[in-house]
Amino acid sequence: MPFDAHGHLVPGALPPARAVPAHIARPPYVGLAAPPGYAGDNTYTEVEVERIRTAGRIAARALDAVGAAVRPGVTTAELDRIAHQCVVSQGAYPSTLGYRGYRASSCTSVNEVICHGVPDDTELREGDLVNVDVTAYLDGFHGDTNRTFRVGEVAEEVDLLIERTHEAMMRGIRAAKPGRQVNVIGRVIETYAKRFGYGVVRDFTGHGVGAAFHTGLIIPHYDSAPAYSDVIVPGMVFTVEPMLTLGVHEWDQWEDGWTITTRDKSLTAQFEHTVVVRENGFELLTLSE
Repeated sequence: MPFDAHGHLVPGALPPARAVPAHIARPPYVGLAAPPGYAGDNTYTEVEVERIRTAGRIAARALDAVGAAVRPGVTTAELDRIAHQCVVSQGAYPSTLGYRGYRASSCTSVNEVICHGVPDDTELREGDLVNVDVTAYLDGFHGDTNRTFRVGEVAEEVDLLIERTHEAMMRGIRAAKPGRQVNVIGRVIETYAKRFGYGVVRDFTGHGVGAAFHTGLIIPHYDSAPAYSDVIVPGMVFTVEPMLTLGVHEWDQWEDGWTITTRDKSLTAQFEHTVVVRENGFELLTLSE
């Protein structure tokens, strides 16, 4: 049973590994214990931005399909199957599959799982929330996005947590202006989240993305200044993906080496977009259309 007597998530049975058609190009880390080092910067030409956007659109459409399937009784493995099929049907590779040995095509994080939940036979229940994270790789570039979905009717505090986490992400994105340091993003997110008493997860962050799944650039979601002082410039691409909780920001990790849960088992929500910075604003590269 994927929930214990207290209603908290426990590991379930994993589905067989999913196959990707041979003609679809793999990222260079597939089959390796760790990805190759990334030597580039975090800015891209317009041609490259369009390739990131194309990959991001595929990931976003996969989340559209997943969201339509979320309901009580559906398993997280089934949501992963849907995401996998959507990505590969458009000629792209699901970036998580084979990344540092990860065995699924998405991350499915239920209730107290902050991030990196591994899809299994867990059946979603009325009132749960589930975050699904999908990244697509196409023509040498990644587009990374996630959303938190309500399972049926949820409690008011859960509904507000989801709504406010999305708002926190958008406030952080709007703060990303040329000339500022990336830590301004976290300052804005944490200031907003603290209005409601939410925990703001610190150790799992946004990141540079594009030619590499993770470039090494860190985007904090809390007020980390003076740390993480990279200066934002036009053409820079990264993710903003705050994780807010109804309790503490401290976390535990399951023995699977992936699943991260709130230490106090409080509920948590997350949203993510891949963003390109412009001279006078930003563009979201992970929209369905």
